[in-house]
Amino acid sequence: MPSTPSNPQIPLRAVFMRGGTSRALFFRAEDLPESGPVRDSMILAAMGSPDPNKRQLDGMGAGTSSTSKIAIIAKSNRDDADIDYTFGQVSIDVPVISYKGNCGNISSAVGPYAVEEGLVAVSGDEASVHIHNTNTGKIIVARFALQNGLPKCEGDFALDGVAGTAAPIALSFLAPGGSSTGKTLPTGLAREMLETEGFGAIEASLVDVSNPIACVCATELGLTGRESPAELTDHPDMLARIETIRVAAAVQMGICSKQEAQSTVRNLPQIAIVSSPTDADPPSTNIVLRMISTGQAHAASPITGGMCLAATMCLPGSVAHGLARPNAQSDTPLTIAHPSGTLVLDAEIAGTDERDFTVHSVTVFRSARRLMQGEVLVPCF
Repeated sequence: MPSTPSNPQIPLRAVFMRGGTSRALFFRAEDLPESGPVRDSMILAAMGSPDPNKRQLDGMGAGTSSTSKIAIIAKSNRDDADIDYTFGQVSIDVPVISYKGNCGNISSAVGPYAVEEGLVAVSGDEASVHIHNTNTGKIIVARFALQNGLPKCEGDFALDGVAGTAAPIALSFLAPGGSSTGKTLPTGLAREMLETEGFGAIEASLVDVSNPIACVCATELGLTGRESPAELTDHPDMLARIETIRVAAAVQMGICSKQEAQSTVRNLPQIAIVSSPTDADPPSTNIVLRMISTGQAHAASPITGGMCLAATMCLPGSVAHGLARPNAQSDTPLTIAHPSGTLVLDAEIAGTDERDFTVHSVTVFRSARRLMQGEVLVPCF
């Protein structure tokens, strides 16, 4: 259906998918213009951004950072990958799409999408899709069950933050260190002082695994670490003050300039506010997390941020290592408690301090589902 004077909109083939605890519009790269202002304008219109009311009523977004995301998919020319996947974090109230960093939740939907679209040939009872994330240059391996040649949907895997159960998807992020900065420890330090405009000088661990985080102790911010997202949002000036931590950390980690952090790179690093588990938490809980991303308090842990926190817990001298409850056995998965439940991860790590700390891989289990398919209409550009 081409654009005409009587129908001044352009139809774009798209699939609306849930990946983990997020949702995104999926596009085929071949259906979009080359990267640049025109493509971004079309994507912004499809999502309903910018919306000064932060509701995205005129598009597919839902007014939250976890539901204002897009993925662009293409067959890969790399020998080590089946699919090229570009993630975009769409700002809600300003006309900005950030392509820095990745989203682990949306990554979980890429493999099933690729199989359903016929971009990857599969056979047997299980698929293994090698995904090249163009944002970070990293490889992700997605493994999931098949039923009649398509991703299996039904299963008994329960994901905190998502109603019901589904078939699990195992996501292994290979060599995830330095995804945005080129270094697992961008400053070479496990812990350092960070000068912020909102809190003054605070201790932080600046780590880049899958996505960079600035990890800070809740008590340094005058918090218990067990506040709900609503309480953090309603706390006078709290999110605005936390934003100054992100801006300072982005500069110190070498992600971008202060001006860029305040305008175009609004999603990195994520801010991990951590506290120690108590006797009220299950014995398996290693740490308690409240994550702030793109200026919003998350109801659950972002996957990439959770992966980075899991690695940080294993780094002696870091803020998270000092607060975490250790496992009795080193090969036991790590459990992060967040407002909607828990996130369990496996991390393969080598090294004992900041000089030789290496993250070989981090694996997490998610689920995903194709929600809607067809065309999204955008104005003619």
